[in-house]
Amino acid sequence: MFELKPHVHASKREHYEELVQQARGLLAGERNLIANAANFSALVFNSLPQLNWSGFYLYDGTELVVGPFQGKPACIRIALGKGVCGTAAQTRQTQMVRDVNAHANHIACDAASQSEIVVPLVKADGSLLGVWDVDSPVTDRFDDEDRAGMEALCAVFMDAVRA
Repeated sequence: MFELKPHVHASKREHYEELVQQARGLLAGERNLIANAANFSALVFNSLPQLNWSGFYLYDGTELVVGPFQGKPACIRIALGKGVCGTAAQTRQTQMVRDVNAHANHIACDAASQSEIVVPLVKADGSLLGVWDVDSPVTDRFDDEDRAGMEALCAVFMDAVRA
């Protein structure tokens, strides 16, 4: 049984280090993409403060399609290059938007979202699996520590789903 216990962390970096260890334990021994994506989404959503959405958009060879997530219903399909998710997928670079209202290419799936971070998920062969998307109802919620932490978490996820 996996149990989430609230902890007080000395720093954001320490919090992410603990989350990385929890993700490794949660995903250990399981290779199913959907099962791991569902549990990963729940872990992050219930562990980090000030989030209103965390989840996956998976690449179907043409566009991004919503996958397992936590939060309100989301946009179902996103074209490459469109919005923050489509940009992350197309450029293969993490996108961090401190204020979505000031971002010309933002797609508003939930009006409550004020900031967003999206990490591209690239397979070992260089092909795109999809993106990891996290939204917050707080402007300036994400910073460089979040970028590093989310990228470390996504590396654990990608290791777990590799066959």
